[in-house]
Amino acid sequence: MVTDPIADFLTRIRNAQMANHRIVEIPASKLKKRITEILYDKGYILKYKFEEDNKQGVIKIALKYDPQTKVPAITDLQRISRPGLRQYSKPADFKRIKNGLGVAIVSTSKGVMTDKEAKTQNVGGEVVCYVY
Repeated sequence: MVTDPIADFLTRIRNAQMANHRIVEIPASKLKKRITEILYDKGYILKYKFEEDNKQGVIKIALKYDPQTKVPAITDLQRISRPGLRQYSKPADFKRIKNGLGVAIVSTSKGVMTDKEAKTQNVGGEVVCYVY
């Protein structure tokens, strides 16, 4: 049994990249689907597909690598807010990730979005993870 499904999601992607896998399968949830969509929109993954089964469904993610050097597009995934220690932030307190090159994924009252989107909508929330 997994106690932190988001940490499991990030670890599966991290492990698949270290093993140079092309596709990783992850059990689905609404939050994981939205995080996957954000990763796709920001260019960190090639494509994704949501597949329904008789249980909760599966997310299939095609990982993105540099064509020449075979280096993964995602260099690091960090879980920030965890079940034992939640991290919340106001729009003015969002930090720049990797000098503006990374993305913070924030769960707000208006849905899951990046830190830049949350700042423009002036909403704070729980900082789920950093991606760079």
